[in-house]
Amino acid sequence: MSGDRSYRPETLAVHLGLAPDAETGAVVPPLHLATTFERDADGTYPRGFVYARPDNPNRAQLERALALLEGGREAAAFASGSAAAAAVLRSVPAGGHAIVPDDQYHGLRTLLERVLVPAGLQVSVVDMSDLDAVAAAVRPTTRLVWVETPSNPLLKITDVAGVVRVARDAEARHGAPIAVALDATWTPPPWQPAFGLGVDLVVHATTKYLAGHSDVLGGAVVAAPDARSVGDVWERVRDVQRLEGGVPSPFDAWLTLRGLRTLAVRLAAQADGAAALVAFLVAHPGVAQVLYPGLPGHPGHAVAARQMASFGAMLSFRVHGGVEAAMRVAAGVRLFTRATSLGGVESLIEHRASIEPAGGPTPPDLLRVSVGLEHPDDLIEDLREALAAPLGDRP
Repeated sequence: MSGDRSYRPETLAVHLGLAPDAETGAVVPPLHLATTFERDADGTYPRGFVYARPDNPNRAQLERALALLEGGREAAAFASGSAAAAAVLRSVPAGGHAIVPDDQYHGLRTLLERVLVPAGLQVSVVDMSDLDAVAAAVRPTTRLVWVETPSNPLLKITDVAGVVRVARDAEARHGAPIAVALDATWTPPPWQPAFGLGVDLVVHATTKYLAGHSDVLGGAVVAAPDARSVGDVWERVRDVQRLEGGVPSPFDAWLTLRGLRTLAVRLAAQADGAAALVAFLVAHPGVAQVLYPGLPGHPGHAVAARQMASFGAMLSFRVHGGVEAAMRVAAGVRLFTRATSLGGVESLIEHRASIEPAGGPTPPDLLRVSVGLEHPDDLIEDLREALAAPLGDRP
């Protein structure tokens, strides 16, 4: 694919900057399992690969594809989304301060509480839908703002460009760079143009939408196309990746790259399915509240409409009757799978509070849904029967 013009996301997802294999002409990249690579007689590595921990041909292909898809300068692939997030948070220098959202992926919250904060990272937890609260949390030592929008699982919306403005204003006052990192796991391209909103780093759990088939674990960090003064943050992320070796295997990279090629068509169908499911749930008398930014009554709807090309395929809803009713509905589905994760071709439903640590913000009557590729009418009928049936009435 020629690199001298811009292509639309659907085209990028199929081609991803890959050419047929030079040796065989294969249109699918070969798998490179080698852990070490030959030097030339003069001791150099002219083919660019030394050892599998710092680099591998399949991982290099995946990283080029991710950077191309996001419109970034380069990408670093990790063995999981949590490893990618940890690399960014650990890029904050000793004595530094980070601002994180109050509603966030529970694994990140646990990582902060059990590992990073005890190791010395200073953290402020704020409601990032309130830009004044974000501005008030900034300190002279702030070096990172972590954004997650829509949030998990309450689907709160953060004005990303607004947070970037807050960070840039604080940089001007304090004279030190502040990196803004966006967890875009729920909003892969083209659903939200992350770098168009001004962020410095984009983070993905590639396990989810990017790979898309619930069969490979991975994560990635992508650097913005412009090399601002936070370039040293990117270098620290790269150091964590290559020196600690929390990287995907060649096969994991290969599988993720395979999944990327159907990303655009999967996202379009999943978003359509989510919109149909939301319309059903809003009208159902057993549902107390639907959390989805595409609803005009959602407090973040206007911001989401401005910064998102699609409202996505994740939603949460609360049922009348409390935790017992929520568990009954989750137990009553037959087509949905009761499972953690999201972004795959199969639709998932989960009672979220029961998997998160105690004391979190998730209401006990909340069910989180990842909409897959099944026909929306079948998903609606499954939920209709689960909402209507007493526990035990469905096999």
